[in-house]
Amino acid sequence: MSNASEKANRRVAAPRRSRGILRWTALLVVGLIVLLLLAAGAFLSYLAIAHPQGEGMSVQSSYLTMRDGVRIAIDLYLPDEVGEGEKLPTILHQTRYFRRMDLRWPAGLLVPADGYAALGTRKGFVTRGYAWVSVDVRGTGASYGHRVGPYPTEQVEDAAEIVDWITRQPWSNGKVGALGISYDAGAAELLLANKHPAVNAIAPQFMLFDTYTDIVCPGGIPLTWFLKNWGSAVDSLDRNAVGDLGGWMTKLLLRGVRPVDADRDRSMLAAAVRDHVRNWNVYEMALTLTYRDDALPYQWPVTIDSFSPHAHKQDIESSRAAIYSYSGWLDGAYAHAAIKRFLTLSNPGSRLIIGPWDHAGRHNISPSVRSIARFDHTAELLRFFDYHLKGVDTGIADEEPVRYYTMIEDRWKHAASWPPPQTSMATYYLRQDNSLSTDKPDAANGYDTYRVDYSAGSGRLTRWESLLDELPDATRYPDRAEQDNKLLTYTSQPLERDTEVTGHPVMTLYASSTATDGNFFVYLEDVAEDGNVTYVTEGGLRAIHRTLSEREPPYRQITPYRTFERQDAMPLVPGETAELVFDLMPTSYLFKQGHSIRVALGGADKDHFAVPAGAPPSLRFHRDRIHASHIDVPTVPR
Repeated sequence: MSNASEKANRRVAAPRRSRGILRWTALLVVGLIVLLLLAAGAFLSYLAIAHPQGEGMSVQSSYLTMRDGVRIAIDLYLPDEVGEGEKLPTILHQTRYFRRMDLRWPAGLLVPADGYAALGTRKGFVTRGYAWVSVDVRGTGASYGHRVGPYPTEQVEDAAEIVDWITRQPWSNGKVGALGISYDAGAAELLLANKHPAVNAIAPQFMLFDTYTDIVCPGGIPLTWFLKNWGSAVDSLDRNAVGDLGGWMTKLLLRGVRPVDADRDRSMLAAAVRDHVRNWNVYEMALTLTYRDDALPYQWPVTIDSFSPHAHKQDIESSRAAIYSYSGWLDGAYAHAAIKRFLTLSNPGSRLIIGPWDHAGRHNISPSVRSIARFDHTAELLRFFDYHLKGVDTGIADEEPVRYYTMIEDRWKHAASWPPPQTSMATYYLRQDNSLSTDKPDAANGYDTYRVDYSAGSGRLTRWESLLDELPDATRYPDRAEQDNKLLTYTSQPLERDTEVTGHPVMTLYASSTATDGNFFVYLEDVAEDGNVTYVTEGGLRAIHRTLSEREPPYRQITPYRTFERQDAMPLVPGETAELVFDLMPTSYLFKQGHSIRVALGGADKDHFAVPAGAPPSLRFHRDRIHASHIDVPTVPR
């Protein structure tokens, strides 16, 4: 190569090297700036969480060591301003969903660190003179230990020790209340099983009372959709694997559960998460169940009732703490749970409220409203706790103890008891030509044949999705007309007047089947003059559980009671008529004049409940004068 060519190449290469050096220098500077911003942001985010700006409270996190050496992570929130010598009542909140999230910058400056911050509940209490203690229950979050079942005995005992710690603090006035939504509500209720004298009141919100019937097997039918998805979600939480829950976006914003303040290198958190590996899988446990008294596969004999609040009735009543049972009409099966709790437990000062809400009460789901809920839950809870923990006359003690909302009418009402004393049953019979009538059949024979359609479902905008917050306003049931095409329907004549249905509808079916078992679903619906079909409520029963029991129920039962125990199982005899009597979930709903009442019958809800194996059976629903299938509808005179 000539000298001239070499010089020319050097002249070209030099600028390229210079540009490369400048590019890498610029990238290095930008990288350093980003690192500085991240460090500054992380520090600011920490400050924002430790001392929420404008929130009027501070928080500190630490471990409490339990009797067996297991360390439990807690957050303590106190008001920024506490008078000298002032003593505070405390709200205890126990969760298995992370007491607080560890948010990356800048999410920590913008995103609430947990659901109670998002709802404003904690701020509402702390800024009004309460201490607040949030806990990662044993075997979850940043707490050590492992867990067998949803509410292990060790966790209940931990709660008593935590209350002991609270009452020893210089800021405590010695009085403790507990609240929570969903799982957290069960932890609050089981706290009372300790009969701790410092616990004066609790508010279990949107939660089960009988684990078997309220969530695992409503009507004896496994709610597999929920069990599988909830089991998978809590498994991811226990492994602190938040990316499994929401993908890359969640992982970008959220590191997982927040370590305690002293855990600077996160080594304690890592050790705690290793403990969780031994947690029992909830979904696998549920799959082993057919009957309430089936033994669970632990090292000692326990059943599902071991984890059920209703099984601790005597201890909970002995606590004498006031209980505010709190739910919504389309909150899974939990409206009935709230009612059973209120009717069963005789604790003085207890109350019941059921609103037009989905799970957690964030949406008004009355079909004529459908909006963000405007009800101030925090204010209502403060009225209850201020009275029981502070002795403030909030007026709540002067009100009738039952408060409920009638959908479509969109009106709040009070009652002295449940169901409201003025309620009476109106009977509607299945008639020929798919009609529903108050006139009893007089024919000697009559039936309708239905081949169960296993493709039938209730969709993905239902009361069940609400339990996992699958969608905003998840309970937006669409027009049911299309779903009804897969079911057997009976429709009344247009109503001559507005008709309020408040209480528990009860279905009596006289049915025969080609199978020895099967699921029966009943939907109560509102058919408008233009043919639009609105969901009202539903109920179901697995046929082998049809035996009604004369034994004293473990809770006060105002609807047909069955034990769901193995000794009471009764298979169907193919071709033989069987009586199936079961309740639908309670409701308060106004059927408008000119609308019709519809009953839709089916044998599957593929979207939520276990579908039986084998070929779909053929059913006969009888409607003669001897076997007069009917629904009893609780109505309130107007």
